[in-house]
Amino acid sequence: MADDNGGKPANGNVSENAPADAIETDTPVATKSNEIEDKPTSEKARDFVSAITPSKLSDEPVNNGEVEATNVSEAEGQVKKLPYPKSVFFIISNEFCERFNYYGMRTILVLYLSRQLDYSDDTATVIFHIFTMFVYFLCILGAIISDSWLGKFKTILYLSLVYVCGSVLITLGAIPPLNLPATTFTMLGLSLIALGSGGIKPCVSAFGGDQFKMPEQIKQMTTFFSLFYFSINAGSLISTTVTPILREDVACFGEKECYSLAFGVPAVLMAVSIVIFVLGRPLYKSKPPAGNMVVLVSKTIGNAISTKWKEKKTNPREHWLDYADKKYDRQLIEDVKVLMRVLVLYLPLPIFWALFDQQGSRWTFQATRMDGDMGSWDIKPDQLQVLNPLLILVFIPLYDVAFYPALSLIGIRRPLQKLTMGGILAGVAFIISGVVELELEKTYPITPSAGYIQLRIFNGIPDCSYTINSNLTGFEEIPINGFGKEFEHFIHLENASVSVFYTIKEQKDCPKLSGGVYEFKEKTAYSIFLKDKINAQVPFIYREQMEKPSRANPLVRNLANIDADTDIVWKSHKSGDVESSKKADDRKIMELRATNYDVLVDNVEMQEAQLRHGGVYALIVGVANNGSTLTKLEEVIPPNSMNILWLVPQYVVMTLGEVMFSVTGLEFSYSQAPLAMKSVLQACWLLTVAFGNVIVVIVAEAKIFKSQASEFFLFAGLMFADMIVFMWVAYRYKPNNPILSESTQNLIDDQPETSNDASIAKNNNYDFQQREQQKQRVPRYTKRQQVD
Repeated sequence: MADDNGGKPANGNVSENAPADAIETDTPVATKSNEIEDKPTSEKARDFVSAITPSKLSDEPVNNGEVEATNVSEAEGQVKKLPYPKSVFFIISNEFCERFNYYGMRTILVLYLSRQLDYSDDTATVIFHIFTMFVYFLCILGAIISDSWLGKFKTILYLSLVYVCGSVLITLGAIPPLNLPATTFTMLGLSLIALGSGGIKPCVSAFGGDQFKMPEQIKQMTTFFSLFYFSINAGSLISTTVTPILREDVACFGEKECYSLAFGVPAVLMAVSIVIFVLGRPLYKSKPPAGNMVVLVSKTIGNAISTKWKEKKTNPREHWLDYADKKYDRQLIEDVKVLMRVLVLYLPLPIFWALFDQQGSRWTFQATRMDGDMGSWDIKPDQLQVLNPLLILVFIPLYDVAFYPALSLIGIRRPLQKLTMGGILAGVAFIISGVVELELEKTYPITPSAGYIQLRIFNGIPDCSYTINSNLTGFEEIPINGFGKEFEHFIHLENASVSVFYTIKEQKDCPKLSGGVYEFKEKTAYSIFLKDKINAQVPFIYREQMEKPSRANPLVRNLANIDADTDIVWKSHKSGDVESSKKADDRKIMELRATNYDVLVDNVEMQEAQLRHGGVYALIVGVANNGSTLTKLEEVIPPNSMNILWLVPQYVVMTLGEVMFSVTGLEFSYSQAPLAMKSVLQACWLLTVAFGNVIVVIVAEAKIFKSQASEFFLFAGLMFADMIVFMWVAYRYKPNNPILSESTQNLIDDQPETSNDASIAKNNNYDFQQREQQKQRVPRYTKRQQVD
């Protein structure tokens, strides 16, 4: 498929605008580069490509270690249909379960950290992004372990066991009756999951590709990778939908939210994935470890640096990598030079991932301050993340038939142009999120500033009015008439702390209430509840909630002026379940679900009350002169009023940018890399994801702004500035042309070999891979070029 039709190479070819290194010469060549066809997008694309690229796909002989025809066209002439390997279905099922576990846990992680472990939003954000960072850093470790030591099967098996242990630890820590150190268990569990998930990423898909015999089964292998990518998206889509439901709609162990179940179900599926994977062992084709190109490149760079340090004065070279030529092959050094040129392009890219990965942290917290009530359906804050995989499934075909053709009309055709456009769209998404946050801030409660208090007075005695006299400047007389919340004001204090003397004067035939003295401190909200029962005639004064609930669920306080032993029950109007049952003298604030309730006092239904997300309420209960019980629900802090669907535009724009940035970036990385370095460059691409999460950690820890909107605008500005830098770097970039390199190499190959035995011995593994690829007619280097 042409690049201007979606940026996704089809059948192993790249776009007409992409560099020519992915264009095959002579007869068609079937290599594992076919595994990159129809490149996926999104974070699931990163999972997919991290699985198939760091682990030596393009570095291994394509014959899977078996003896085949050395002429590919000859092999293709043998019409031989091999049976589809049944082993891959075990691998696909394993991937579905593993991705369900990862995305399910990740979806609810920040809410668990903030609501259950009582971390601040900033700290929860930092932990979330540190975890994501290590997942992508450890992809490199997994590739090295697999290719240099254990092989793919054992690496997947052993690290999956580590993965399960991490999931179990988080689940156990979330079970309240066990009284385990939840914070310790969670941090240890996240560390093990990062090691397990990151470690197996480079192995699973590549292990699936090993099950096919090439080139006879190239079409069957293409089907496998389509199914594999489908399993990634299916696992993500289902888990991001289900786990928020398990978290919020299921009550367990006496708590309103069941994190133990939300973590436990994915953990069980992860254990099931191991069982499925092991069951397929008799059918698997496994290759022994053959060395890792990431390690080889690292050693080459390290040797060049150390040698330059010693010889830069005595033996100067034109390029600093040339200092490695005493130990490493000349062609390897030239490949690393190309690699380093591309890596310069990568330097600005982490900023994009810093923005993209905040969908699971900052944007989720933003959703908790919004109203998810859709009538018969309530959208959970963490459930909104399901938009990403859904939108991707819609956008991929639209890019092919609409977006890229439209962009080509305005001159945006080349990969680096599309990648820049993707970054700009990410910045636009954060501008949108900042504007939404500014509107959202208008719905936040106003809290008392320095020198002020906020005072509310509730009257719990129906049919009676009072006058409160005090030494509060400007509020020496406060009339209280009626039943419920009768007074709400900000009051200036002369000092930071003031002792307020007050008396209460009643009207005729009303109960007499006692006055007293109470110390008020600035920047604090207080409430006074007037009552004549339960510690009779002494007003109940307490510090009031000043901000919206951090857990988004509504908070309610029963302020009852009735007999102390009377039961006050909150029962779900829809299900009939009792959510709260307390005695009248229990005035502690409580957290309930956002739904409609039947309020019962002494088993008598008094009223239907609606509690909404983000609201703080006070239920006033009193007895009228005629003996009837009255109830009134008062809003202390208004509930979330801005609909959660206002977040949809920023998700749409971010996903548009992600498809353009991720697909094009992966294609460009693959096409520009020397044939022996494709896996290395793709591994470096994944490292940009890790470094992007480091940036979020730094900004969150710096706590530069009090306003979240300001932070969103900061990230948008960084993205735009970053893309300006990227455009400058891209303008100076000299594309790699491997076809030209191959032609030059062929001319050299026609000359008599001059390398001595000692130089031939250098880098045997690298030369062996080159010769194997030469046998398969893949454009590879056939001979070291060493100046001895």
